[in-house]
Amino acid sequence: MGLIAVADALQRVLAGAEPLPAEEAPLAAAAGRVLADDLKARRTQPPADVSAMDGYALRAADLERAPARLKVIGEVAAGRPFTAALGPGEAARIFTGGVLPDGADTVVIQESVKRDGDCIEAQTPASKGRNVRKRGLDFQAGDALLAKGRRLTARDLALAAGMNYPAVPVHRRPKLALFATGDELVPPGAEPGPGQIVYSNGFALAALAQAEGAEIADLGIVGDKLPETIAAVRRARDLGADILVTTGGASVGDYDLVQAAFAAESVALSFWKVAMRPGRPLMHGRPGAMHVLGLPGNPVSSYVCAFLFLVPLIRRLSGRDDLAPPTETAALGSDLGANDERADYLRATLTKSSDRLVATPFAVQDSSMMANLAKADCLIVRAPRAPPAKAGSECTIIKLEA
Repeated sequence: MGLIAVADALQRVLAGAEPLPAEEAPLAAAAGRVLADDLKARRTQPPADVSAMDGYALRAADLERAPARLKVIGEVAAGRPFTAALGPGEAARIFTGGVLPDGADTVVIQESVKRDGDCIEAQTPASKGRNVRKRGLDFQAGDALLAKGRRLTARDLALAAGMNYPAVPVHRRPKLALFATGDELVPPGAEPGPGQIVYSNGFALAALAQAEGAEIADLGIVGDKLPETIAAVRRARDLGADILVTTGGASVGDYDLVQAAFAAESVALSFWKVAMRPGRPLMHGRPGAMHVLGLPGNPVSSYVCAFLFLVPLIRRLSGRDDLAPPTETAALGSDLGANDERADYLRATLTKSSDRLVATPFAVQDSSMMANLAKADCLIVRAPRAPPAKAGSECTIIKLEA
């Protein structure tokens, strides 16, 4: 199976991936989730004409010949309507959110009148509807206000609550199982022995996936033994994972066993090896409903592949339309040589010069260098066989998550 282009690889990863079924999520747990159906208002807001200010509800006609003196016959607070109707020459003390009494058609703010016992004196006329929020000003019952496919923001949740939804239909979160392979790996906090390294990939991948809304089942570190690797793949399937992500063991060495484990579990690969740097030994397959991504073991390769392929897959399963991270343009901060047959994703920092973004790649781009990855603000994207580029020339970038 030869090298395939990045765009072709992404197309194969997303082929057949459909939004997961809907479930009801309480509003408190719905932030960032994607609506699985349109939401129509279950009520009218406001449900009646209400005051927008603290003041006095009255009839505008009574102030046509201001100054005027009106009798205060009651009080209206939010949630406590005044049951009597206002007649000519009458007013009611009203507070913000209070329902306008029958007969009233305007509100005069308290600063515009003088109170004298049970009466008020108004010095200037008031227009009809002044300081009144009319019934249905915000929305009417039956209005379609939140559309299927919308990723819910904090503002959307406030609207859904106002529409009288305690819970909303959203696409189920993808379940992602994750394991790493390698006898050389030890967990953080352990003392590495000769030839061993501290395992780091899983923490970045889990955080990246969780930020996109996935639920994580961390299956830990699997030794370089085929039966153990097969068992880990099987366990992911038994857990009902929508996505299985492996790191390491994706190449062709004697101890790279992931591909053999996939074959043993009937994972037919749609590709293996992508024309990109970093991340050439990337695998993808589908054993039934589960999507499988076999990522390289080098930390930068693992992260870049997850950023470019795993994130769009999670978003598709979550019901989102904005799948791939967007590209932007910037000015190169240093010269670059000609590229080879692989697309390049160079880690770079971003600065501003004369209101223009400047992307400066790190001088050393080794795929093992976690410190540079942590410092990077973006990836500079270079097409296969791109010619040399001078500092100041335009380049394409993808910003990394903050």
